[in-house]
Amino acid sequence: MPLPLLLVEDDAVLADGLVRTLQAQDMQVELVRDGLAADARLQSVQPASPHSAQFSVIVLDIGLPGIDGFEVVRRLRARGAATPILLLTARDAVEDRVRGLELGADDYLVKPFATAELVARIRALARRVAPPPSQLGLGRLSLDGATRRARVDERVLDLSAREWGVLEHLLANAGRVVSKQQIIDAIAPWGDDLTLNAVEVYVSRLRLKLDGAGVAIRTIRGFGYLLEAAA
Repeated sequence: MPLPLLLVEDDAVLADGLVRTLQAQDMQVELVRDGLAADARLQSVQPASPHSAQFSVIVLDIGLPGIDGFEVVRRLRARGAATPILLLTARDAVEDRVRGLELGADDYLVKPFATAELVARIRALARRVAPPPSQLGLGRLSLDGATRRARVDERVLDLSAREWGVLEHLLANAGRVVSKQQIIDAIAPWGDDLTLNAVEVYVSRLRLKLDGAGVAIRTIRGFGYLLEAAA
């Protein structure tokens, strides 16, 4: 299913190029060209829950006619919406970046940027808020997202919050290779200090705790981890 996003950019040449690039990456792009139009559009899709919205990610230029990107962010967060926001800015001053993040933006890119990096950052933001299924299972292992309990048959596993997050992400992607960076993007709030080495530690602990669960976490050298049913 295409990833729905709102692109707010007043530079016609850049906007048209970004629309084509993002659509080619299986993204459904809606383009608006000024701050007031962006604010009006976001008000029209204001969700009943802060974590449900028409757009998975908002890509927002700071220098806009009408109202600037900072004000768009401020108004959106004041309404309680939690849709991830990626700021695009020609301003490389630290105070501008800090201001955007303090107002509630989740990430930023300074122009000019590589489109491959833009795509990667959009996907990372979308993964962080994509809700996993409430019930997951493989082999004798089951996870209940509502109670945040993991069980092997009827035995409840003693997991830390980070171990739970790693296991939930691996199980939601069972049968697919998941990189360490994808795990970090999925479970660590923006700015949290979670390293690649820490992911290795959590996976090692999970392997011990999943003994007898009928599943295995395989290391795919150079790529990441694969959770699958044990042979």
